[in-house]
Parts: sequence; C-alpha cells; structure tokens
Amino acid sequence: MSSMDLDWFKDRHIGPSSRDVEHMLAVIQASTLDSLVNEAIPEAIRLPHSLQLSPAESESDFLDRMRQIGNRNEEWRSFIGQGYYDCVTPSVILRNVIENPSWYTPYTPYQAEVAQGRLEGLLNFQTMVQDLTAMDVANASLLDEATAAAEAMTLAHRVSSRNRNNSFRFVIASNCFQQTIEV
Repeated sequence: MSSMDLDWFKDRHIGPSSRDVEHMLAVIQASTLDSLVNEAIPEAIRLPHSLQLSPAESESDFLDRMRQIGNRNEEWRSFIGQGYYDCVTPSVILRNVIENPSWYTPYTPYQAEVAQGRLEGLLNFQTMVQDLTAMDVANASLLDEATAAAEAMTLAHRVSSRNRNNSFRFVIASNCFQQTIEV
C-alpha cells in the first residue's frame, strides 16, 4: 500500500477489503455483492436509480477544506465549561474518545448529548474499581464536581452533628468554580 493510499480515510476505516469481500461471498455462497443485495433486499424498497453522489475526497483534502471553513470563525471569550483548559490532545484520544459518537449519543431524556457519554464513563470507572478491588459492588454516581462537593459536605455535616453541638461552618475556597459554590 503506497503512502497515497493511506490518505483515503474510507480505505483505512470503512468496510472490508476486497479479499475479505471475496471470502464472505464464498462462505455465504453468493456470486457478487449485487446478487447478495438482490436476494436480501426486496425490490419494492430499493431505489430505482443510483445515488447521485459527488466524488470522494481524501482525508487530507477534507481536513484542509474544514480548516478553511473553520478559519472564517471569530474567536470570542467563552464562559462555557469553567474548568476546560485549552491543551494539546493526542490524536489517539481525539479519535477514540472525543470524536467517538458513542460518548455523546442522545439516548437519555436529560442533557441527552452529554449525559450518555458521562454515564458510560461512570460505568467504565465503576467497573474498573470493582475489578481492581474485587468488590461485588462499587459506586460512581456523582455526575459532576458540584454534586460531589455537596455530598461530601452532607456527609461531613452528618458525622459532625453526631459528635458536636450542631454549630459548625463550612469554609469554601474562593477559587472554586462558581457553580460548585452555588450547589
């Protein structure tokens, strides 16, 4: 495979190789992919014509085009996130985590795009803790820093109220995120 071939995203990431297709067709005893489609998909639901698609472009051409479009954006101060810091993210993390749609697919009724990935991350963490500690049960229910802080303060309040005369204060650092302080 030449270096030019590596530039085609579809060849590296989409579908089986021609050798794999030949093997698959032999195993299922179909002569061609078209004959397989004809056997598997009823004619009544197939399009009567080919799709009118523009020619494919290489991954680098696509990225160049997207950069040109992105360069038209104006940079403004963003107040979203408070806690997200600009950094260099390795491409393996970008492709497998940040750009992986399974982390933000909308399958939950609340904060749909983000919540699913967050819940999946919590499940993965919880499972890892179970594996590492050999415990039957592990918990990772806190969705964010503010909720974690509130639960920690509630626990401290309950423990302190058993041992003292119910007069206590919480001291919160002024450089905590505002949403954490508010919760």
